[in-house]
Amino acid sequence: MSLREITVPPLPAAPHVGGLADAVFEHALDDPHRVALGRKDEAGQWWDMTSAAFRDEVLALAKGLLAHGVRFGDRVAIMSRTRYEWTLFDFALWTVGAQPVPVYPTSSAEQVHWMLYDAEVTACVVEHEDHAMTIGSVVDRLPHLKRLWQLDADAVAELFEAGAGIDDEMVHRHRKAVTPESVATVIYTSGTTGHPRGCVITHANFMFEADTVLGRWEPVFHSRKGDEAATLLFLPLSHVFGRMIEVAAIRGRVKLGHQPVLAASALLPDLAAFRPSFILAVPYIFEKVYGAARRKAEREGKAGPFDKAVDVAVRYAEALEQRAFGLGPGPSAGLRMQHQFFEKAVYSKVRAAMGGRVRHAMSGGSGMDRRLGLFFAGAGVTIYEGYGLTESTAATTANPPERTRFGTVGQPIPGTSVHIADDGEVWLRGEHIFSHYLNDQKATDDSLHDGWLATGDLGALDEDGYLTITGRKKEILVTSGGKSVSPSALEERVRAHPLVAQCIVVGNDRPYIAALVTVDHEAVEHWLSIQGKQPLAPAALVRDPELETEIRRAVVAANTAVSQAESIRTFRILAHPFSEEHGLLTPSLKLKRKAIEAAYAAEVDALYR
Repeated sequence: MSLREITVPPLPAAPHVGGLADAVFEHALDDPHRVALGRKDEAGQWWDMTSAAFRDEVLALAKGLLAHGVRFGDRVAIMSRTRYEWTLFDFALWTVGAQPVPVYPTSSAEQVHWMLYDAEVTACVVEHEDHAMTIGSVVDRLPHLKRLWQLDADAVAELFEAGAGIDDEMVHRHRKAVTPESVATVIYTSGTTGHPRGCVITHANFMFEADTVLGRWEPVFHSRKGDEAATLLFLPLSHVFGRMIEVAAIRGRVKLGHQPVLAASALLPDLAAFRPSFILAVPYIFEKVYGAARRKAEREGKAGPFDKAVDVAVRYAEALEQRAFGLGPGPSAGLRMQHQFFEKAVYSKVRAAMGGRVRHAMSGGSGMDRRLGLFFAGAGVTIYEGYGLTESTAATTANPPERTRFGTVGQPIPGTSVHIADDGEVWLRGEHIFSHYLNDQKATDDSLHDGWLATGDLGALDEDGYLTITGRKKEILVTSGGKSVSPSALEERVRAHPLVAQCIVVGNDRPYIAALVTVDHEAVEHWLSIQGKQPLAPAALVRDPELETEIRRAVVAANTAVSQAESIRTFRILAHPFSEEHGLLTPSLKLKRKAIEAAYAAEVDALYR
């Protein structure tokens, strides 16, 4: 029996006071020598930064900002990849009561102009000269912008020097004027359609979200009981998920490191060097770790044993899941022996790729394949999948540590409610829900209803209150025969094939459902090599009959989960992946459906000839 609504009581907690920056000063006073952050120098070596040292840099930067005219309530844009200086600026700006406005580092000039103009930004921090040139190309249309600082041109040192004459007390007067109701940030949505909207999020929103996650999931932040909690942040700080991690780590005394490059060649060495106790990521990261492990096994001639290890891990995790819900006795003696056999040969190596200490992880941003989650759990890394939006300051639901139901996004976090409307739309309520869209009352009124946030996502609650997201209201396809189809479930199943990078399902006002598929070129190159074939140019690759057969297998497997009317009838393999640079993905890697269909209109038309 499914539920229509569920509310989880809040955790016992002290009332929120002050602002987000207070934690920096309180921790430095309480425990000045505690390691608060890990920083990597130009030589690639990691070194520890104490809470007192971080407080001193936040204070010095706050003085510099005041010296340059930044005042309480001013909005300051930050356009950068994920790096220590972003966290430094966030907390310095919050110290003086200013409002950081994150900008994706890959944003176009017009996107940048829209966000900075809409938010009436008075100053901007950029990472490097290319970003500065982007701002410069639209600066004549930004009447409020007065200051521009470039991180790679020693902006931090410049501000430290500028603020040297400012008295500490002036900074603290600003800090003490910040209340939980003060605006902490304006985060612009990815904008899959139309202009991005600025979500106004308060200090209280962040406090509730971060403290609830810390209170409920704190045990999973450790590799083992009593060890130091540490996480390497590689998600974009321009996204609410990364921002929530930053805030929770500082508030929760979790050692925090930063990694600006998501590519495996850069990320994996830093995971090994930093050795986080837990990580927070999107499914793409876990798919990459799994894919790399399987390709390594194939190169070593051990694909068969690896696949057997995967099957054992999945069955082992499923048995533990059933026991947690009172549906079974747990893994049998034989299964435990098989699991132990693969521990050293396979599972420990998968964990080593994530630094060796990771035993828990959190995933959000998009849906994760249930089998992938089960594999990682069986390999010793339990991934707690959750769900949220920018408007809900990240997670509203997450799987609880003691009863993870793989393939769902969990139950409401404490102090929140989830409601399924008559049309299947997911509605959310809690202290983490944003206050309004900046300069857009109509959009605010359309989204907020007596404290409930209408998400635009479709979902269902099972009998235990676990939420499953089934699609987006605006993305439902209706064929010319009147059949309604949610594309996301089909796309996720096709993407589960190791050779597939992306899949977009089409068919609105068409006679049947079809798909455009891109391939993972690294995986395809490996696949060709183990067959003794030479690499193929993209144009030749998409016409390769054996590759087409492999992709057809993925499509057939996906179709088994839907009715014939909803199934993918035909597909086309594309030579190049959808990219953010070409305007086909949002910065959080979601498909821009209308843009893709417009860019590949000829290919889509060909699917129906």
